[in-house]
Amino acid sequence: MEFKLDSLHWSILGALQKNARASLTGIGRAIGLTPPAVAERVKRMEDLGVIEGYWTSVSHTSAGYQLKAIITLRAFMGKLKPFLEQVRSLDEVINCYRITGNENIIMEVVLRDQFHLERFIDRLIQYGETRTHIILSEVVSNAPIKPFWEKDSKREGRL
Repeated sequence: MEFKLDSLHWSILGALQKNARASLTGIGRAIGLTPPAVAERVKRMEDLGVIEGYWTSVSHTSAGYQLKAIITLRAFMGKLKPFLEQVRSLDEVINCYRITGNENIIMEVVLRDQFHLERFIDRLIQYGETRTHIILSEVVSNAPIKPFWEKDSKREGRL
């Protein structure tokens, strides 16, 4: 049986994406459901993998990291698999994706300073060619996922 998200599911997801610590009572009051009904829907979405988890967002600068960067890696022949085995142990890496295109990997990393960046790149170059992009500011971060039909209707009015 296929599970489809209805407007109430999307309302719950919207509330939880804004604040993962929102109370079920508060969410229910906002969307017209009882707390047990909200809890049942949340549990179902967790069980089906729609909700993957809850976590805390940490400020890298407040935690002592002066730099945040995007680093791409174009792996040398035979070095992609060893890199994929190693990357999970690199404390600097907060997100890593295997991608299409000229590069194989894109990573988001946090670093104490430019000297830490230099040492980190020195560790990466055994796996391939790197490109580093220092993040100056976040323009959009952790934007909530919305129902696709909302996005489609908004696009119709654009060029």
